Amino acid sequence: MTLVTRMLTPETWADFATLVQANNGVWGGCWCMGFHPEGVGEGHTPEGNREAKRRHVLGGTVHQVLVYDGDRCVGWCQFGPPAELPTIKNRRTYEQGTDAPPDWRIGCIFTNAKDRGKGVAAAAVAAALDAIRQAGGGVVEAYPEQTEQRPPQRGAYLHTGPEELYTRYGFTRVRKIAKWRWVMRRTV
Repeated sequence: MTLVTRMLTPETWADFATLVQANNGVWGGCWCMGFHPEGVGEGHTPEGNREAKRRHVLGGTVHQVLVYDGDRCVGWCQFGPPAELPTIKNRRTYEQGTDAPPDWRIGCIFTNAKDRGKGVAAAAVAAALDAIRQAGGGVVEAYPEQTEQRPPQRGAYLHTGPEELYTRYGFTRVRKIAKWRWVMRRTV
């Protein structure tokens, strides 16, 4: 694979939408809306999530790196300031241990099932960190799942990425917010 990255914009929307549609809306129709203020879940439909994401793209209220193999979009990494991505899992535990909010958050990472294990997520995180650096940098926070010393997760996909991916990019553990989920930070 020869991977290149591009930002999610109105011009790349069709590529993103093709990947999401080929994967059943991703996680049952999330359309990568879970971290946005609207969130997902009860009262939200896949069609509504799609339109909400499209509005964010058209309105410029989304930061998301798309990863391509040739002309085919194969994955992404969502990032943004906390106001853009306020909805995180394990919120109550997260807030109990927080000191100062980060400047940036990395939300979800997605790789097309047939393209996993080929460096797509690594390329996405590297490009997101580069975009954050170009935007002035600051403290970046991620919420990956621990995979070491954990029983195998048959059929599971870690939507926030595995801890070792972030360790590779200089993130360190700050605190645990769930049995297998950590807050990790680095400064860019």
